[in-house]
Amino acid sequence: MKKIIILATVTFISLTTFGQSKPDDLINNFFKEYAKTPAKAVEDIYATNPWTSRIKDGIESMKNEVKKYTVDYVGKYYGYELITKKQFSESFILYSYMVKYDRQPMRFIFKLYKPNDKWTLFSFKIDSDLDDEIEQSAKLYYLNLNKDN
Repeated sequence: MKKIIILATVTFISLTTFGQSKPDDLINNFFKEYAKTPAKAVEDIYATNPWTSRIKDGIESMKNEVKKYTVDYVGKYYGYELITKKQFSESFILYSYMVKYDRQPMRFIFKLYKPNDKWTLFSFKIDSDLDDEIEQSAKLYYLNLNKDN
C-alpha cells in the first residue's frame, strides 16, 4: 500500500512540474529549484520537452556549467530579475533574466514553445555579456541626438 501511495505522489508531482499550462509556471519552477539545486533545475526544465533526449551531452554540459557557479567562483546567489519578455506568437515566447551573484550578473535566456497544449523548453542559454551590452547601449550611435528639448 505504501508503494502505491508513494508512486501516486511521485506521479502527481511530476505531472504538476512538467505539465505546465502557463510559460511563467515553467520559469517559476525552474528558479525555485535553481535556488536549491541548480543542476536539477536544468534537468527538470529540459525534461519538459521529449525531444531533448537527443541532446543528452548538451544537457550534461549545461548542468556542469551551473554546477560551477559556486560561492568560491561567483559568490552568493541572490535571485533573479526579468530583463525582457518577447512573445513572437501565442505559442512561442522568450524570457531573458538577470541572475544575481556577488561577483557578477549572469543572463539566462529561455525560449518556450507550445506545440499543442503544453509549454515546453525550446532552448536555454547562459551568458555573462550583460556588462558589454549595457556599455554598447551607451554609445553615441544608439542615442537619439536629434530630439527636441
